Amino acid sequence: MIDKLEMFIALAAERHFGRAAEVCGVTQPSLSSAIRQLEDQLGVQLVFRGSRFQGLTPEGLRVLDWARRIVGDMRAMRDEMRTVHSGLSGNLRIGVIPTALPMIADLTTPFTARHPNMRVTILSRTSAEILTGIENLELDAGITYLDNEPLGRVAQAPLYSEFYRFLCAPNAPLAKAARVRWSDLVAEPLCLLTGDMQNRRIINTHMAEAGLRVAATVESNSTIALIAHVKSGRWSSVVPKKLAEMFIGSGDLVAIPIVDPEAEHLVGLITAKREPQTPVLQALLDEAARLSSRLNR
Repeated sequence: MIDKLEMFIALAAERHFGRAAEVCGVTQPSLSSAIRQLEDQLGVQLVFRGSRFQGLTPEGLRVLDWARRIVGDMRAMRDEMRTVHSGLSGNLRIGVIPTALPMIADLTTPFTARHPNMRVTILSRTSAEILTGIENLELDAGITYLDNEPLGRVAQAPLYSEFYRFLCAPNAPLAKAARVRWSDLVAEPLCLLTGDMQNRRIINTHMAEAGLRVAATVESNSTIALIAHVKSGRWSSVVPKKLAEMFIGSGDLVAIPIVDPEAEHLVGLITAKREPQTPVLQALLDEAARLSSRLNR
């Protein structure tokens, strides 16, 4: 039953029998047979079928909620029993918004030092993808904004407040300013993150509050691509302070505080809300609390 539920969860996430089978490491006929067996066991149709996957039935949506809970609990039980036997071990999958990637080592380095049998996989994801990944059991935890858009039912551990810097080349018109206002950016050729990134939506909001319409001539879902364009001297950007600090030491770039207002948004760790938490996730939440204490002294 657990294997069938895991295949059903994969099918709901991939919305394609072939891709779901690949994710589960089985053939497509095997996955299709498992879904039909699950329907027979439960006595309801779970999937609308045609020549291809056409979505879940209303009963399928209810079963999906149960499947996530049951599979999540089973994985938690396995983790706890493994911990009892040999301490914390396994692979921890963390989705991280691109603007928080500069700080992730502050969390994972002490965590892996305390628990040397743990492996960590860090994946760059949008805030929406992080929530979906945790819900679909594809991610164990995420680093994202806590106070800007609804998060739903997750456990939260605040880490730090994100502040913003105007990033430009040393020869840019505003490079000598001690600080700039959001309204000063109206004439700047900006490169920014794409609209599916919550950081971009935050910037759009603050610029709109200053009476400006954001017009980025270059957009990317990669912060490295933004930095490369700013280094060319033709563009400027708005980036989090922690990201700016990684690139301003060489003298190639200038980072200037943005005020009026000096905006801040809370970034933290999220996991599925579960009582009790798995030993691995509880250890990660404890590490997040220690990191927050250090960062906010």
